[in-house]
Amino acid sequence: MGTPSLRGFRHRGTRRALGAGVTLAAVAALTGAAPAAEEGPRTEPPAKTPVATGHGGAVSSVDPDASAAGIEVLKKGGNAVDAAVATAAALGVTEPYSAGVGGGGYFVYYDARAKKVRTIDGREKAPLSADKDLLTEDGKPVPFDEAVTSGLGVGTPGTPATWDRALDKWGKKSLRQTLAPATRLARDGFTVDETFREQTADNEERFRDFPATAKLFLPGGKPPAVGSTLKNPDLARTYDELARKGTKPLYHGAIGKDIVDTVRKPPVAPGAERKVRPGDMTAKDLSAYRTRDQAPTKSAYRGMDVYGMAPSSSGGTSVAEALNILEKSDLRGMSEKQYLHRYLEASRIAFADRGRWVGDPAHEDVPTKGLLSQRFADSRACLIDDDKALTSPLAPGDPRDPEDCEAGDKAAPTTYEGPNTTHLTASDKWGNVVAYTLTIEQTGGSGITVPGRGFLLNNELTDFSFAPASPGVHDPNLPGPGKRPRSSMSPTIVLKDGEPVVALGSPGGATIITTVLQTLTNHFDRGMPLVDAIAAPRASQRNAERTEMEPELMSAKVRKQLEELGHKFKEAPEIGAATGVQRLPDGRWRAAAETDRRGGGSAMVVRSSDDQGHGR
Repeated sequence: MGTPSLRGFRHRGTRRALGAGVTLAAVAALTGAAPAAEEGPRTEPPAKTPVATGHGGAVSSVDPDASAAGIEVLKKGGNAVDAAVATAAALGVTEPYSAGVGGGGYFVYYDARAKKVRTIDGREKAPLSADKDLLTEDGKPVPFDEAVTSGLGVGTPGTPATWDRALDKWGKKSLRQTLAPATRLARDGFTVDETFREQTADNEERFRDFPATAKLFLPGGKPPAVGSTLKNPDLARTYDELARKGTKPLYHGAIGKDIVDTVRKPPVAPGAERKVRPGDMTAKDLSAYRTRDQAPTKSAYRGMDVYGMAPSSSGGTSVAEALNILEKSDLRGMSEKQYLHRYLEASRIAFADRGRWVGDPAHEDVPTKGLLSQRFADSRACLIDDDKALTSPLAPGDPRDPEDCEAGDKAAPTTYEGPNTTHLTASDKWGNVVAYTLTIEQTGGSGITVPGRGFLLNNELTDFSFAPASPGVHDPNLPGPGKRPRSSMSPTIVLKDGEPVVALGSPGGATIITTVLQTLTNHFDRGMPLVDAIAAPRASQRNAERTEMEPELMSAKVRKQLEELGHKFKEAPEIGAATGVQRLPDGRWRAAAETDRRGGGSAMVVRSSDDQGHGR
């Protein structure tokens, strides 16, 4: 497809909560107590803090109101699943440009009683009428901007079905009880911060084309002021209806009818009619939607078991393959240059294989077992030369019949995937853990708010390849009827001897995979405390000519050292925004989030302890 234009809706990194010059020592000074979740109306949001340690369970997300919603449910006897749904619903209020009722995601759950990891695939789906030419016109790919801001790019939402399925299988609370904090938040409003205002301003031009979106997010005709209160009474009513009636109104009733009408005939401002393409979603697409229960990916690393999300996500297989490639490397004993070189090359190789082999397994023959095998990783690891960088695009290997250092099909470039999404992690006093990544794809999704319902629709179908990534090479990610587009979402849970060690995930499109991989290796191999592993500067190699690198690394001497090996770089203001929870040896929980990215994250525990140190 090439690199799309992102004018008007690209997320820009913002540094607001702790300041651009924050140090980890300063972070430690700020974490003397975990904030308590407040109940009922309030005038001020809870404070943000990137790390919290204590008992009774933990929640970590990008937003303090959302984390507080999860903690509130834990305090009322809910478990990690209940807290995850409550936090996700609150993110639909305060982070509506990243997730919400109109999107989808992947839910990974550790069941402490059974000592097993289970998953739900709640990814959005293409209409049943879709074929491989869904995103082409006259034999050519539809312009990316036009596909994003349209009904054409909207997939059948899976988020409400995911909530319903998770609560029914593993929760202790009802949908009504878990939606209560978010309903109150939508009704009473939340305080607009700098990131929210900036994201609104970035989207202002296209938001103006949709009266329902402009009315909600451009009060008085302009982005809301920092410090103002933004209310969403339509979403409060939608949540209330879901609380009273379950998900039936969305998949079989009035909410669903409004979604279908909005997709098929997007309600636009005068003069914008020709700019916005309709989609082909029908009531049948909604009524036929089902989440998919499936086994997680599983791989071994340093004596631990790493669990992730299997296809349709490429996160589990790609993180696992890269870790398998790195398994025999002494990353702890390496210099920063050697470590980053190995990490970048493992990422490059995993992305080459991801692009060729990973798609929706209901439509494609995905060799998941082969991609997870140590034998295949070893056959690819031998490509790495400590004295010279590989060249991208790198050709894939064949996990069905691995041969050392030999490629299968010819190389194909990595296709584009939007940079947004959000991730939350939650745990409870019983030892259950959830890693949940959810999205509406681009920042602001399609830009289309369902009139009277208060939520934006996704543009998730633009995660499909519009056309084959390379002529003559099979592309497993072309559209199809009812097909799930490939995702990079990588909710991950790590166990040792059957007990949770760390749960982790991030937003960031295809950089999610590298963010999770780099954070895991920072923590387990480089010895960084989890909050420091999350805060560390990032680089992301995705089988591209140039590696994206955050400013801290771009200005460091290690960049020149890597360039001497043949690596090429381009600056990225911000990569990912991870959150995690960690089980300490004494049984306490530690929640960790970003110190700076997206304005810093929000880590909370039910009952804080005196020791807020960062030690492992």
